[in-house]
Amino acid sequence: MEAILRSGPLNKNFTDSFNALMVSEGGFVNDPRDPGGATNHGVTKAVWEEWIGESVTVDDMKALTVDDVKPLYKKKYWDAVCGDELPSGIDYCVFDYAVNSGVVRSARALQTVLHVDADGQIGPITLAKASQQNPVHVIEDISNARIKFLQGLSTWDAFGKGWTKRIEQVEDMAKNMASV
Repeated sequence: MEAILRSGPLNKNFTDSFNALMVSEGGFVNDPRDPGGATNHGVTKAVWEEWIGESVTVDDMKALTVDDVKPLYKKKYWDAVCGDELPSGIDYCVFDYAVNSGVVRSARALQTVLHVDADGQIGPITLAKASQQNPVHVIEDISNARIKFLQGLSTWDAFGKGWTKRIEQVEDMAKNMASV
């Protein structure tokens, strides 16, 4: 199993990636078809409670701001996928996938695409292999794997159209980031 690297200083892509994520995640929702329940800026009530260490109400969730959730996204998702060490574009693609479907699933998808041991923890082997690949191809392959995974969920009929649009937008932005 790879050792997880801890991120250093904020790289130039976290802010752009976070801002794009906020567009995708939107504001407060509490859709009964969504098993995540009350969610604001993409943060579920359960995740927020875990982050702050106490129970919150739906009204507390409604009051969350983008500034409130930014540190959570940096530590719990960006740092967890070693966003500062991943190549530009791949960082955003993997980060958005981690937020949407879990850090381990996102890391495994990247590792599978790179043909390294898919242990779900991004470390030096995954990072080295990612830096040797054409980022556009990696982004395309991760996006395809992501759609395949989501199509297998019981909530695909309710949310599939929106998820597909999101993944297409993430893929486009990630490719643009990779070409800069």
